[in-house]
Formats: sequence, structure tokens, C-alpha cells
Amino acid sequence: MAQPSATTYKIGLTTGVSIVVANMVGTGVFTSLGFQLFDIQSGFALLMLWAVGGLIALCGALSYGELAAAMPRSGGEYHFLSRIYHPAVGFLSGWVSVTVGFAAPTALAAMALGKYAKSVWPALQPEWLSVGVVLVLTAVHATSRQAGSRLQVAVTTLKVIVLVAFIGVGLLMATPQPIVFTPTAIGWREMLSPAFAVSLVYVSYAYSGWNAAVYLTGEVTEPQRNLPRILLIGTAAVLLLYVALNFVFLYSTPVASLRGQLEVAFVAATQLFGPIGGRLMGGIIAALLLSTISSMIFAGPRVVQVMGEDLPALAALAKRSRADIPVRAMLFQTILTLLFIITSTFEQVLLYAGFVLSLFTFLTVLGLFVLRVRQPDLPRPYRAWGYPITPLLFLLLNGWTLWFIVHDKPAESLYGLLTVGVGLVVYFVSLRRQQAT
Repeated sequence: MAQPSATTYKIGLTTGVSIVVANMVGTGVFTSLGFQLFDIQSGFALLMLWAVGGLIALCGALSYGELAAAMPRSGGEYHFLSRIYHPAVGFLSGWVSVTVGFAAPTALAAMALGKYAKSVWPALQPEWLSVGVVLVLTAVHATSRQAGSRLQVAVTTLKVIVLVAFIGVGLLMATPQPIVFTPTAIGWREMLSPAFAVSLVYVSYAYSGWNAAVYLTGEVTEPQRNLPRILLIGTAAVLLLYVALNFVFLYSTPVASLRGQLEVAFVAATQLFGPIGGRLMGGIIAALLLSTISSMIFAGPRVVQVMGEDLPALAALAKRSRADIPVRAMLFQTILTLLFIITSTFEQVLLYAGFVLSLFTFLTVLGLFVLRVRQPDLPRPYRAWGYPITPLLFLLLNGWTLWFIVHDKPAESLYGLLTVGVGLVVYFVSLRRQQAT
């Protein structure tokens, strides 16, 4: 493969923020509210649920900003954990990201797109539409990084405009529902209930993606300066968007109509605008999910690429095209995504993947403290705001979520640990081959 040219296109602040926003605003915010309403009735507790989830993501983004500025290289947790703890720990985080962290959510977003599109055009075959969208977006990102970046900015901008417009129009047209959003004794009790912890697991999934930009560190213009700004701006914008959007859902639509429903945006739009408006919103959401799929196809292969640069057994996946794009890694992720779509078994994968992904973000933020102790003189162009309170708050809330998953979902936790175990075997086999050659 040809070496990258001196004029290689770099990712700027706008594209970086769009990648973070696109990774976060996806299927979670459009699907989880209906299930939260089974056990939480207070409007205050429900909005605080999304605020707390956003606070966790914001504290994580502050911590990741310092790590990314101090160790500016693509790869995300793989690079950080390899440097802070041991290459084996970094490999395991990359293994989870490669096999589950990007491919499964990409498939989930693609299948959600197909289902929303089918609500508009019943004759569509949602599975084939999902497959076609993944293939087309892969082709765009594999051809030109600049074209992929422009596409990312365009679809993300459209997503934000549509959601902000929906919030504004919803507030103007809604018939207020009898739900209380001010703090009450019942609301505070629900915030301390096990149901709140259960819902926080799914809200955290809706916020997942706040760390997307760190996977592209090596391709960001002035990463020490821009990466912390990208992480903070993107995460804060999504926090405000999520709270406002869920307020409109609850303010405009009867709780009984939302409870247990997967397509809450479709239900709310139908309540606000009638059946035709609901179908139109379903089509718009399908289009918005293009942004989520695109961003994951863009970011995920960079993890595989960096792992391939470090491990000879995976070196073939590290090679880049003439346009400096990790095409082989991109194709590898696309194949996994298509397998999830075709077999339709990725929902179960996501249940246990949530535990493993949270585990590695916990280890990464904990590594902020480890690195400050071990390498106090390491240049840190950006230091986490609020240190040590903000990273400690992340560890406390994330650790509480992890404990709850282990306590309440032991089978999924065990499957997640088995996935890590398989990755450990792959690592040592690769290491032995490297030593043998």
C-alpha cells in the first residue's frame, strides 16, 4: 500500500463533535423510555435519570480528554490501557470493541432503521434495507476520508436540526399531560430505588459513544487542543438534547400510551401530529439513524488498525489504502455487522456487552489516577476539570451500575467475562507466534 501523503485530510473540531453526537444519539433515546415507565412514574425521576446518565458521560469525557491529550494516538481504550496497565489489558478492551462494541450497535441501529422505515413503507424488507445501508456507507467511508467526514457532518447536522425542531414544535402543540416534573418525595424515593438503577443501565447505553473521538486521535487536527473540546461539547450537547426530548415525550403523550412501547418517538409523533405525522416521523428517524451507522463505521476500524500495528498476527488488518483509510479493518467490522443483522442474535450480545464495555471504561478512568501517580511529569496539555471529584464521581456511578449488573444479571455478566477470556487466549496465542518468529 502507498504511504500517506503529506496533505492527508485531518478531522477538525466540527467533524469530531459530529462523530461524538452521532455515536450517542441513536437507538437508545428512541426506544428505552417506554420500558422505564413500567417502574418509574415520576416525571422528575425520569428526567433526573437522563440527567444522571449524562453526568456520568460528562465526567467520563473530562477524564478521557486528559488521557487523549497526554497520549495522542488513535485506538481509544486499547491505546490507553496498554500504556497504563499492560498490553494484554489494552488488547482485551480492543477485542471487546472490535467484536461487540462497534459491530453490534451498528447492526442494532441498522435494524432499527429498517423497522422505522417499514412503518412508513410497509412493503419494504427491513433486513435487506439494513444490509444495503451498511454496505453503502462502508463504501463511502472506504473510498474517501474527506467524503466520509463531510457526510458525517451533514447527516449529524440534519439529525440535530430535526430533533430540536421536534422539541420546539412539540412544546407548542402538545396538550399537557398530568405528570409532575417538579421534585417530590415520591420522585426522590424512586431515584433511590432498584428500578432507577435498572433504568440507568439502559440510559448509559443510550449515552454510549461519548468517547468515540478518542478512537480517531491520530487523525484529529491538534489533538491535544481539540480532543477535550470535542468530547465536552459533544457530550454536553447530547445531555441537553436527551433531557429536552424525553420531557417532550412525557409532556405531550399519555404515559399509558408510552409504557412498554419500543418506538416511543413514533407514538409521541402520532399523538402530536396524527397518523400521517407519526409515519412521517418514523421515516425521519430512519434517516437520522444513518448518522449513527455512519459514525460507527467511521470510528470502529481505527481500533482494529492500531491493534494490527502492535500485533503481527493482526498486521494484515492494519494496512491502509492510498487514501490512508484502514479499509481491511473496515471490511472486517462490516462482515461482523452483517452477521449480526442476518442472524438477528445481536440483542442478546448487547445485554452482556454492556457489562464488559462499562468495565473497560471504568478501568480507563481509574487509569487517570494510576498515570498521575506513575508518571507525574508526563506532559498534560489538558487536565481533567474538577479532578479528582469528576473522575471519582464517574467511578462511583459506573461502579454502582457494574455491581448491579453482576447482582441482577449474573448470566449476562458471566457471558461477558467469557468473551474477555476468549480474547485473552487470542492475545497469548498471537504473542507466542510473534515470539516464535
